Amino acid sequence: MTPDRRDAVLRALWPGGAASGASVWAVLDGARDPQIYLALLESRLDFRCLYSGRLPRLLEMNAPHLVELLPGHRLTERLLGDGWGRSWGVFLRVVDPSNLRHHLRKFLVVQDEGGRRLVFRWYDPRVLRAYLPTCNGDDLQTVFGPVTSYLAEDSDGSDLLDFTFEHGRLRQRRVFEAHAAA
Repeated sequence: MTPDRRDAVLRALWPGGAASGASVWAVLDGARDPQIYLALLESRLDFRCLYSGRLPRLLEMNAPHLVELLPGHRLTERLLGDGWGRSWGVFLRVVDPSNLRHHLRKFLVVQDEGGRRLVFRWYDPRVLRAYLPTCNGDDLQTVFGPVTSYLAEDSDGSDLLDFTFEHGRLRQRRVFEAHAAA
């Protein structure tokens, strides 16, 4: 990622700067790469597994984890460096994170038409990009809840997609294209 694109991602994550009032979180998919869990440990940030209860170590390492990101922090830099284009996870902008983990856990298991329970890996950018456009207004209201934006790399890592729920509809914006047009 070029320095200009990195700066555009940081502006998209923190549009009003670090003091904008919205916090930025990442849901990282430990199953994508063993480096993810190691990066979380090395970050010294408080992170939480989205799975509950006492987990075997291997499952915990491969589970989705929620972490608040800080501009300029080494984890943020690592995600934009090592993780960019590798579907490590998704970013979220949130005004009130007090119930965020509880909200996000609601989407970990879904039922198919036959009633079977399935793990839903919505935190994989490839899944999120395909899923959000299929949702109707009520679904989007449920999925967004306290989240003001979901952000995910596009299919080839050439752009960052910013998904927001506005006026009952999904809005999708390409960050680099918008930055280039400005």
